[in-house]
Amino acid sequence: MGKTNSQDRVLAVLDLFSESRPLWTSDELMRELGYTRPTLYRYLKSLKESGLLMPTRGGRFTLGPRVVEMDYLSRRADPLVAAAAPHLARLTAAHPCTALIVRWYGDKMLCVASESSVPNPVSSYPRGRPMPMGRGAIARSIMAFLPKQRLIPLIVRYADDLRSVGLGQRPEDVMRVLKEIKRAGVAIAFGEVTPGAIGIAAPILDAGYPVASLCLTIGGQQAKGELIDRITEEVRVAASTVSAEIFDPVNLKL
Repeated sequence: MGKTNSQDRVLAVLDLFSESRPLWTSDELMRELGYTRPTLYRYLKSLKESGLLMPTRGGRFTLGPRVVEMDYLSRRADPLVAAAAPHLARLTAAHPCTALIVRWYGDKMLCVASESSVPNPVSSYPRGRPMPMGRGAIARSIMAFLPKQRLIPLIVRYADDLRSVGLGQRPEDVMRVLKEIKRAGVAIAFGEVTPGAIGIAAPILDAGYPVASLCLTIGGQQAKGELIDRITEEVRVAASTVSAEIFDPVNLKL
């Protein structure tokens, strides 16, 4: 019990580091977490020795080189990245676009692989940068396949974002839109996450439960109705194929 609690408290230190706040002093960490100085210093010592944190100028800490090493290992070992790679390559070869794979956990979505065939990609979210859960095709492609008990808290939490993109004023309105997306098997969004970009996303499913999303983003000026229809089908088929390759019992690789 104590060990688990101690591990959670160490992880809480790492959880504070974010894109908006990548540097912390020990005093700031103590105030934020409520830890005593001896306890915090013990955790910082352990995290520094493991390479997960490193000191910088001004007595501040940031994430350390071990995080970069773990990212490298994740790229090499993630079966989703390996299975999706040829599909991302094929989509970007066929269209002037960025194609990406996004995993989700808790209420965060994170790009884990991307490929682009344009000099200035229209996607604003490279590998490792968290994406908003309340807007965009990727979020809806995942939310549409969640069970009701998992979906409702997300709808409530991101109600303002969902209303702002026209999904409805009430949870039942949002759920009605998501049911339509689930029937179609793909979600489309126009400029909701990145201005001027059209996002087309389909879920990657494990026994019907969404674990990730395959998305293609393309500049709105390049996409006509017929092209969007063709891309929509290509994205849906690619995501379905990746799902089968990884999670079908016959082809199970995990």
